[in-house]
This record gives sequence, structure tokens and C-alpha cells, in this order.
Amino acid sequence: MGEIFLLISVVVITLGAIASLKNQLFGFVASSIAIVVSFISLTPETYFFGVLIVLVGLLNLLTLYISQNQIKGVDYALSAMLVFATILVIQTSNFAMLIGTFILVSVPTYVLVILTENKPNVEIAIKYIVFMVFATILFIIGAFLLVYSASEQVYQFYYIIGYVLLVSGLALEVGIAPFHEWVPDVFAEANPVPISIIASIAKFVPFIVAFKILIGTANPVTESIVAFTAFLSVLSMFVGNIGALTSREHGRVLGYSTVANMGYVLATLVAIVKLEFVYLAISGALLQLFANSAGKIGFFSAIKERTVGASFTYVLAFSFIGMPPLMGFWSKLFILLSLVYSGYVWLGVILVINSAISVPYYIRLARELGKGYGYGLVNVIALIAVLITLITLYPPDWFVQSVRGIVDTFSLGGVV
Repeated sequence: MGEIFLLISVVVITLGAIASLKNQLFGFVASSIAIVVSFISLTPETYFFGVLIVLVGLLNLLTLYISQNQIKGVDYALSAMLVFATILVIQTSNFAMLIGTFILVSVPTYVLVILTENKPNVEIAIKYIVFMVFATILFIIGAFLLVYSASEQVYQFYYIIGYVLLVSGLALEVGIAPFHEWVPDVFAEANPVPISIIASIAKFVPFIVAFKILIGTANPVTESIVAFTAFLSVLSMFVGNIGALTSREHGRVLGYSTVANMGYVLATLVAIVKLEFVYLAISGALLQLFANSAGKIGFFSAIKERTVGASFTYVLAFSFIGMPPLMGFWSKLFILLSLVYSGYVWLGVILVINSAISVPYYIRLARELGKGYGYGLVNVIALIAVLITLITLYPPDWFVQSVRGIVDTFSLGGVV
């Protein structure tokens, strides 16, 4: 039954994109409907994850609504396609489908990054696309080698090479140091609205696919090779936070902030050495991605319109920092617990240190981007972003249970 709703969603997105050539509003309405229809395809165990994805997806559509570009109307369909891929990836353990969703969530961003209100930003788009193509190649080759090593029981050589290539491709895709070179420039120079989408909804699929493949191919060699992931995580935390501290341009600060946040999320991959605690790692990773999405949408909207209320920017900043009981606090808490239970206490300590390093620049962003009480649609967007971070005022046991349901789909029995 779920497949039918997903098929309907794709049809609605396609028809909406075509109809938007006559009237832009058709694209917005059709994409909104398609996002909701995609949500209906989810099983009850994964509904909480789906609700948050739908909120982020609809929020992305609203941000596009306040901005003009060269393909106005079709841009809504591209954003809805990202949501479709994010909901689809939760429901599949088929290797070909996992790789397909990874590609599907990347390609629409190639178009989004070039969009501006005036002349297309070709130079930034070329830089972004080149890095993303290399990321996709590395990730796919790594994934194939991992699955091959598991199916043929040839752990050592193929598994290690596959693991390094997949994690490197993931790092290049989402902007993890030292593969982050594209992030500060693209975030600073591209249109803030498309970048808010690339910085939010587009980050989920790469990590979910990586988790599914790495869990499905885990073996005795895994415990040794995860040190590579831990090293990249630490490097990304420090490079991102120090880079943000020393930058003044708002877009560039948010770019380095993304590098740091992706480092936090990458740290959760070490939990595959203790699969009994992997649900905590995935809970922390997904909540961190949701907190990052809400914050990036709110801050980039503030850069776009310069009328976002200070109360909104400060709440988003506090969530990024990890103030309880905002979403950013719970995400980091779950990540810390997963690291401790997995035997990586030192990595958890480094995460806490980096959270402290981030305090000054997040407060600075909130102060410089917050404008009194604010007004207009952009403040509705910021308000929704804030409400997302406030969902965890009720302790998120409900989310952890939802993630347990998601983890049950991670077996990859038909792949290896």
C-alpha cells in the first residue's frame, strides 16, 4: 500500500511541475500535497520521523515562496522530490534503491544551487556540482565494495577500501572536513534560500544510506576501521567551529557551522561497533539533523529578508549550542550516550568541548540577524523553525521509539 502512495506522490510532483509553467501557485500546491501523500506511505512505527520530515519539507517550500528565481514553480517540485527521497529511504533495504535515493537527493540540488533572483550563479554551481559528482562516485564505489566483501566473506582488503571510500564520499557530499572545501564558499555566495534547502533536507538521505549499508556489512574488521570515522569527526568539529569563530560573513559562518554539525553526526557512525546501542546513535544523528535543518532555515531566511525577530534567532542559536530542553540538547545527549556505550568516551568529551567553542559565534549570529520583533512571512518561517526545536520540550522518548522502528528496517537482508 505504501508503494502506491509513493507513486501517487511522484505523479503529483511531476504534474505540478508541468502545471507551474502556466501558474507558479500550481507547483506550490502540488508539491505540498505530494509531501503529505509521501508521509501517508510510512508505517506507524516511523510516523514521528515522518512528521518532522514533512515539517522541514513544507518549511523549505515556504522559503522558496518568498524568493524569485529563473524556474519559479518548478523549484517547488525539486524541493518536494528531496522529501520524497527522504521518506523512501527509510522504507527500503534494497541496495539498488538505497543507491538510487542517494543519487535522487543529490541531483535536484545541482539545479537549486544555481538559482538566484537575477543572473544564475554559474561559477558557484560548477564548483558545487563537481564536488558532488566526485562524492557520488566515491560513495557508490565504496558501497559496492562493502556489499561485495560481505557477500563473499572477504573482509580485510575489500571491506577496508570500501569503508574508506564510502565514508569519504559521505564526507564530501555533506561537507565534513577535510572534504569541506566547497562549503564556506557556496554557503557565502549562493542564494540563501536554495542553500537553506541544501543545508537542511538534503542531509538526511546520505547518512541514512550510510548507516544502512555499514550496519548491514559490519564484521570483525569494523572495530578497527571506525577509527577513521572518529578522526574525520574530530577534525570536522574543530575545523568547523574554529572557522565559524574566525569568520564574519554570515553565510560563511553558517557554512562552517554545517561542517561542525556534520562532524557531530558523523561521530554516531562509530556506534556500529556496538549494534545494541545503534538506535541511540541514530536517534541523536537524526535529531541533530532536524535541529540543524530548523536552525539553517531560520538563519538563512534572516539573511534573505533581514526582518526576522530577535526572539526567534536566539532560540535557534540556543538549540544549536545545545541548551536544554531544545532539540539540539537532546540530539547531543543521545550522541554522547551512544559514544559512551560504544567505548568512545574521548570522542564524546571532544564533542562537548566543541559545543562550548560554538557558543560565541551562535550568539553573535543571533544578535546580528535578529531585528526586534520582526514581521511578514519570513517570521512565520522562523516561528515554525523555532517550534520544531521546541518539540522536545516533551522529552523525546517518542522519537527514540520511532527510531527503533526505523532500525528494524536496517537489516539489509536482501542486499548481502
